[in-house]
Amino acid sequence: MSEEIIIVDKNDEVIGYKLRQNIKPSDIYRVSALWLTNSRGDILLAQRAFDKKQHPGKWGPAVAGTLEKGETYDSNILKECAEELGLINFSFVKGPKTFYNSDYIHFTQWYIAILDKKIKDFDIQPEEVVKIRWFSKSDLEDQVKNNPENCLPNLPSYFKLLS
Repeated sequence: MSEEIIIVDKNDEVIGYKLRQNIKPSDIYRVSALWLTNSRGDILLAQRAFDKKQHPGKWGPAVAGTLEKGETYDSNILKECAEELGLINFSFVKGPKTFYNSDYIHFTQWYIAILDKKIKDFDIQPEEVVKIRWFSKSDLEDQVKNNPENCLPNLPSYFKLLS
């Protein structure tokens, strides 16, 4: 069963709901995302599953999810962190809310956290995430510059905004 996605206007006000498969390129929806770093300043990125409709196999934020009917940005990020990385009972702060109008149109509410955890200690959800990796800032800059085809198109703007 497909979930109903929250559709909003240009002011991020709810105007309706659509089944995920019925979303049109002109629809605006909501996303919550986690920018996760460790105490050394490394950034955790997740490689999206290869069967995802949007940006399969691309590197992006540690956690990201589209809001469904009945969810808030806050409830969605908690759900997505638990599902995608097995993260529960950890602290984060609410970061900026951004609007992206590119191949998909969405508001993203960012959350920011610092967590010292080894890759093997995360519990990733294979339906959503192929793998995760800690990137140093310079490694991430190199990845974005030299292999942009492997990254979400907006990853450079995320890096500038959140680092």
